[in-house]
Amino acid sequence: MAKMWAGRTTGNTSAMADDFNSSIHIDSRMYREDIKGSMAHSAMLAEVGILTSDEADGIIAALEGILADIESGKLEIDMTAEDIHMFVESELTQRIGDLGKKLHTARSRNDQVAVDMRLYMRGKCEEIETLLVDIIDAIVSVAAEHKYDIMPGYTHLQRAQPIVFAHHLLAYAEMFKRDLSRVEDAKARMNYSPLGACALAGTTYPISREMTSKALGFTGYSGNSIDAVSDRDFCAELLSVFSIIMMHLSRFSEEIILWSSWEFSYVELDDAYTTGSSIMPQKKNSDMAELVRGKCGRVYGDLMGTLTMLKGLPLAYNKDMQEDKESLFDATETVERCLEIFVPMIRTMKVKSDNMYRAAQKGFINATDLADYLTKRGLPFRSAYKVTGTIVSECIGRGIVLEDMTLDEYRSHSELFAEDLYEEISLKTCVSKRISDGATGYKSVETQIENFYNFLKEKKGN
Repeated sequence: MAKMWAGRTTGNTSAMADDFNSSIHIDSRMYREDIKGSMAHSAMLAEVGILTSDEADGIIAALEGILADIESGKLEIDMTAEDIHMFVESELTQRIGDLGKKLHTARSRNDQVAVDMRLYMRGKCEEIETLLVDIIDAIVSVAAEHKYDIMPGYTHLQRAQPIVFAHHLLAYAEMFKRDLSRVEDAKARMNYSPLGACALAGTTYPISREMTSKALGFTGYSGNSIDAVSDRDFCAELLSVFSIIMMHLSRFSEEIILWSSWEFSYVELDDAYTTGSSIMPQKKNSDMAELVRGKCGRVYGDLMGTLTMLKGLPLAYNKDMQEDKESLFDATETVERCLEIFVPMIRTMKVKSDNMYRAAQKGFINATDLADYLTKRGLPFRSAYKVTGTIVSECIGRGIVLEDMTLDEYRSHSELFAEDLYEEISLKTCVSKRISDGATGYKSVETQIENFYNFLKEKKGN
C-alpha cells in the first residue's frame, strides 16, 4: 500500500520496517471510532466553510459505506496497512478519489488516534461498569441467601471472631462498588476531545473544536494542543483501575480456592467452573479461580509497561506511544473476561453452611466475647484479656473449648462469671450483638444488603 506520508522521504521502507512500524493488528478494532471521528470532522469542516456541503455529504456517505461493509464482512481490513487511520483513508480515496484526500484537512494522526482511543475506551468502560454491577448483584444475591450462616472470621489466616458468610461476601461487594466508582471517575476525566489539536500546535484553519466534541459525545475539548496529543494519563489511570479490580478478583479467587479445598470445604464450585486431573480421579480443581488469580499479574504488567514507556518521553507525540494500545487493550480484555467468568461462578457455587458452623465452633473465636463479658461487669479490659487468655490456655491444654468448662471452673478465674456467660459466648449471640453500623450482626447485615439493593436499583435504572 502506498504511504500517505511519502514526500519528505520516498516512503520505501523495508518490509521488515513496515511490519515493525505497523499497528493495525492492534488498532484495527477501533475502526468504528475512527470512522465516526472522521464523519464528525467532515461535518465540522463543512460547517466552517472548509468543505462544501456536497463535499462533506460525499465523504460522510462513503465513510458510512466503509463502516457498513466492514461490519457486514464485505470489506476486510488490510493488515498490511500501517494503521487503521491509513486503511480507512486509503479506502475512502479509492472510492471517491481526490475528494477523499480533503478529509485530513486540519487534522493529524496524532489527534486522530487520541480521539479514537478515548471513544473506544469510553465504550469499554461502560461494558466494564455493567460487569461490575453484575458481580455486585451476584454477590448480594448469594449474601441474601446466607445472611444467618455463621462462619469463622479470620485475621492472619487464623480463626479470629464469628461472622456470618453474608458479611464476608459483602466486603467484596464494597470493593467492587469502589471499583465501579473509579471506572466512572476515570471515564469522566478521559471524556475530553483532543480532535483539532492536530500534530501539536493546532491549526491555521477556522475549525470548531466545540462542534466535533459535542458531535462525538465529549464533555468538552482539551485546553492545550500539546497536552492533547501527548496525554496518555487516561491509559495509565485506566490500567491502574483495572489493576485494582484484578487485585480484588485475585483476593476473592484465593479465598474461593481455599474454601473449595478439603481442608476448608466451605463451598463447592459448580462442575461448569472446575476441571479434573489427568491422573488423579478424585480431583476437582478450581481452575477458573486460579486463572483469574494468575491473570492479575498480567494486568499489573500492562500497567508497569505503560508507566515505564511514558516516564521519559519529551513532549509532544513520540512513536513510543504506539505501545499504549497493546497494553491497554490486553488489560481491558483480561478484566472483561475475568468478570464474565466470575459472575456465574459465584452464582452457582454451593455453600456448605454446616461445615462453616462446625469450623466456627473450634478455634476459640468467642474469646473476645468472653473478655467483653468480664469488662461489662467492671473488670478493666486488659485484665479481662489476661483472664480470658489464661482460660483459653487451660482449655487448649485439656483439649476442650470454652463452652465445655463448668461454671465453677470459670469462677476459679474470676468471681464475676455467672450462669448467663454461656448464652453470652454462644456463636449466635456473639454475632447478633455486633450491632455497630457495618458490623456482622444480623440486623446490620440486613441493612447492608438493603443498601446494596437500592444501589443496584439505581445503577440498573429500575
